[in-house]
Amino acid sequence: VGPYQVFQAGSSLSAPVFDLTLWRRYQSQRSLANAAKASSLSTREQVILLVVSQYIGTLRDVATVQAADSRVKLAQALYDQAADLQKEGVGTGIDTLRANVELQNEKQRFIEAEASRETSLYGLSRLLNLDPRQAIELSDSLSYFETPQPDVEQSIEQALADRQEWKSLSDQIRAAAWQKKQAWDQRLPSLVAQGEWDYQGTRINNGIPTYNYELALNLPLFTGGRIRAESTRADLEIRRLQQQQADLRNQIGLDVKTALINLTSARSEVQVANLGVQLSQQEVDQARDRFRAGVANNIEVIQAQDSLSRANDNQIAALYRFNQARADLARSIGQMERVYAK
Repeated sequence: VGPYQVFQAGSSLSAPVFDLTLWRRYQSQRSLANAAKASSLSTREQVILLVVSQYIGTLRDVATVQAADSRVKLAQALYDQAADLQKEGVGTGIDTLRANVELQNEKQRFIEAEASRETSLYGLSRLLNLDPRQAIELSDSLSYFETPQPDVEQSIEQALADRQEWKSLSDQIRAAAWQKKQAWDQRLPSLVAQGEWDYQGTRINNGIPTYNYELALNLPLFTGGRIRAESTRADLEIRRLQQQQADLRNQIGLDVKTALINLTSARSEVQVANLGVQLSQQEVDQARDRFRAGVANNIEVIQAQDSLSRANDNQIAALYRFNQARADLARSIGQMERVYAK
């Protein structure tokens, strides 16, 4: 009757032989893992786009500083010319004064351009998580080069194949479908192998080995309501994700079409802006020659300078829009890292 001491030590094992719900759960979790990986890559694409956009904006500010510096040198030369003509008795004081006013205006624009460039460089340094004391030198310049115009339909198909957001939603839909199958497969019986081995005795030195092995067949009873509820919930999740996918498909189409329109427009703007700079430079040269010859006062020169300033700004803006449109197109078709990462 006791009391008495019993010693027992051993191990047990339980493993499913046939359980279809476990396989469905594995397939569902694998799809969810792929969806999470695609979401991570989508975030990476967004980060690359942000850095590239900041880099292009910084290139624009650098080009603006260079153009402003060139205009300051031109204004200084025109001011010196007006002052020399006044000393020679050919020019007038008002011509020198107008040239000096234009020179000061160009110097002010140059100072503003330098401040904007430094601000953009600081912003780029912050995005790259660099030491604030570390100087940055840009290895590129704002430029234009001919690129073939992509086809709209092919670009949309490529976007649907490569956009990570689309892949993530597709994997989530597959995971929800596997979860629905898992819910229905719970109606099936499952077979489990179980076993244990023990060492038993009243003391550790007089025990004997014991063992037990069995196959257990589990039959689900009274689970129809729960299974239907889980299946309905999975079905609702599939419908929600499909609605998101339809909205994303329309958004991808809009992104691709907008990027292509902006690229085409920017390409034409660059061509027009380049011609505008050439014509404005010729206008400055002719007005300067006319002023030197005494045919006209320097009002024409000042107006030509203003025209050149606007033409430079238009050219820089067009080049910026062209390069930004290329980046937006690469993002819309899911090719940011492939195009810009080095």
